[in-house]
Amino acid sequence: MQTYERVIALDGAHNVRDLGGYATGAGGLTRWRSLLRGDALHGLSAADIEALVAQDVTTVIDLRNGHEIALQPNRLEGDARVVYANIPLFAALAPIDMGAADAAGFDMGERYCQALDSCQPAIAEVLATIARAPAGIALFHCTAGKDRTGLIAALILANAGVDDAVIIEDYALTGSVSGPLLGQLRARALTRGASAAFVDTVLASAPESMARALDHLASRYGGAGSYMAQIGMSRRDVRDLERRLAG
Repeated sequence: MQTYERVIALDGAHNVRDLGGYATGAGGLTRWRSLLRGDALHGLSAADIEALVAQDVTTVIDLRNGHEIALQPNRLEGDARVVYANIPLFAALAPIDMGAADAAGFDMGERYCQALDSCQPAIAEVLATIARAPAGIALFHCTAGKDRTGLIAALILANAGVDDAVIIEDYALTGSVSGPLLGQLRARALTRGASAAFVDTVLASAPESMARALDHLASRYGGAGSYMAQIGMSRRDVRDLERRLAG
């Protein structure tokens, strides 16, 4: 039986992870090497790129905004072996914008709820793009691979029948596997004048933040599948998204 590592070891990225191997309500496991979540890919080495292509990464979905991409271009954009899509998702979750945020009373869980409510067209586009992606691995990412990427991953996992507690554990992994990346983002934010306490709050992968988002998803929308229908996704796309991960 083949075994897989959850974290994809790369020289130029720190938080590329597989969504496979999680138990579903139907009694199965999510499929390995079907969907990857990740941080920014501007630092990928040539060897990293070849390794991802060799593992059958065929689709890359960049959730960052134009300013982020201009500063740190995606190394896989323009690679003929990969379908690349840029779908900016809720810029207020971008680490680059942390310095402009109001530190008083900041709540990342509330920010996630706002994203679920106010960014529905973009979320629907991201999820449909993943559902319709060609055979192979689809990799979606933002800058830190925690917030925008974390919301998309949570929706996909919930739609596949993964329990909330497991989704929260997957979200919290960023805090344990992304030390160098989080250190870089912290230093960058501090140079822009943000307070250390605020930056640490923003960069934390606090389980309660994702728990709040999942509670909001259930109480306001009736869960992931219902949410996807309400934001305009077709039944086929919702079904194909589930099948892509859950088999």
